[in-house]
Amino acid sequence: MPLFYFFRNSDGPFLGERLYGEMPKGEALSDPPVAAIIQHDQGETSAFAAYKTKYENLPHHLKSCLDYIFLCSMCWHDDKDHVVRLLLAQGLIPEKSGEIMEDTAASNIKELIDLGMLHEEYDYYTTRLLVSEFHKKSCITEVQEHDFVFKAANLPIHASISNGGEDLPPNFKTLLIRSLFAESWESISSHAYHSVYFSQVYLQTVCALQFILVLELHGGIEYLPDEVGELVHLRYLGLKGTGIKKLPHTIGNLQKLQTLEVTSSMLHQLPIEILNIKQLRHLIFDNHVPRGIGTLVNLYSLVGVCADADAGFAIELSTLTHLRNLNIRMVYEDHANELFAAIFNLENLVSLSLNAEDAYLGTPLPDLEPFSPPPHIQELSLYGGLIEMPNWLASMENLIRLVLKRSTLLEFPSSVLQFLPKLKHLILDDAYKTKIIGKEFCNAGGYPKLETLLISSMDLVEWTEIVNGAFPSLKKLKFKDCPNLRFLPEGLQHISTIQELVLWPSHGDLARRLKGEENYKIKNISNLDIREERELLFDPKCPLCSLLHSR
Repeated sequence: MPLFYFFRNSDGPFLGERLYGEMPKGEALSDPPVAAIIQHDQGETSAFAAYKTKYENLPHHLKSCLDYIFLCSMCWHDDKDHVVRLLLAQGLIPEKSGEIMEDTAASNIKELIDLGMLHEEYDYYTTRLLVSEFHKKSCITEVQEHDFVFKAANLPIHASISNGGEDLPPNFKTLLIRSLFAESWESISSHAYHSVYFSQVYLQTVCALQFILVLELHGGIEYLPDEVGELVHLRYLGLKGTGIKKLPHTIGNLQKLQTLEVTSSMLHQLPIEILNIKQLRHLIFDNHVPRGIGTLVNLYSLVGVCADADAGFAIELSTLTHLRNLNIRMVYEDHANELFAAIFNLENLVSLSLNAEDAYLGTPLPDLEPFSPPPHIQELSLYGGLIEMPNWLASMENLIRLVLKRSTLLEFPSSVLQFLPKLKHLILDDAYKTKIIGKEFCNAGGYPKLETLLISSMDLVEWTEIVNGAFPSLKKLKFKDCPNLRFLPEGLQHISTIQELVLWPSHGDLARRLKGEENYKIKNISNLDIREERELLFDPKCPLCSLLHSR
């Protein structure tokens, strides 16, 4: 689906309207892109020409996926799991008997990565998809607004709109809108914005887009009109940072809905009518789900939901045998055994997150020793206090990513973790209380596959030494919120694979030594991001910083 688009700025450089139109299969615009003409006059580089050739030779299904992934990236959506859900909703991944659409989407993405058309980057907490810089230059055509309106007649349109949330662009109702990513912001100064409410006129217009497949709203919403239930083709509904207090009962009419995401809301429980949406595959919600959730047997993701204080939730969870991604908040000691037993029976589960009640305060998780996780778990996140690491962790041979947050361990279980054979990503966010990390953190050959390591600790002062041969695959090392860290380890200079070092913030003494007598530790690292605390206090590109500075 080759794309053409136009962009119109509104109040401020970060606000505006960007509309993309799909050209019919086999057709292209007669006018070549301006960027392509400039490239031709200057002489196309071999890399640019190679990319164009690869794109033109892609089969239609991969070309359509790549174009939509590019469109998502222009809307600040590059999280891999998110992109997969959007590809499904847009109908770019056909449903076939015996195949799982999420797997097909992931396979298409991998094929594009292998071809060099996409790049995959693990950003500590998420996996991002990056489209080549050549894509916009060679495969997307910018047109004037009047040309866009003429060419867009009866063609699928995808819109990204950031404005004051008062109304949508002229002629919007006449377009065949398939995707709408809308944000409601108000400009305070040249670089400062704050979220405002969408008007009811705006939302009524949105609810009249009868052919829309993807709808994502980011901004204040008092309530959604009942007419949202008339969007019978809708497959993806995302409500982020809306503060919404209630969803209309008509949401149960959205029988084709695959993804429902409601986060940062004031909604305490979803309406029972969501149980009518039998095709729902991904439910992302940061509060309670209604009784009967076990009837949504097609769920693949259940993220952010609260475990109930009784055994009812655990009983229903055990029926969701297709689940692959499970993130549970407010895990209580009461009925923990029933919950753990239900999780153990989820044989398809690959990602699991357990969060204690008031986890941000370091409230302990229930005793995890009796728990035995499903065998195929690849991602595990434990958020809350731990007395000690459970023994079963050493047997998780398929584990790729481990997050330990607010664990408040007194000793770090290096003897368990460093020999996990497939562990690639380790995040230690206030995981254990120590001022000094010694060489025992990793033996020679330890963490054989580890590529990214993030450490966050207000207590940490020094990492003394890394033994030769440790971390043989490490690419990224990040110290986040370690303001008292004064010494990086001796031996860091011997890790030849490391490409990125981040210190946010850096203690002034450490920053000065790294510029001087200890520069040898980091001189071979190509990507350095070292910021002293005073540099983080004001960032002119940060809207919040600009707002505070203006006061």
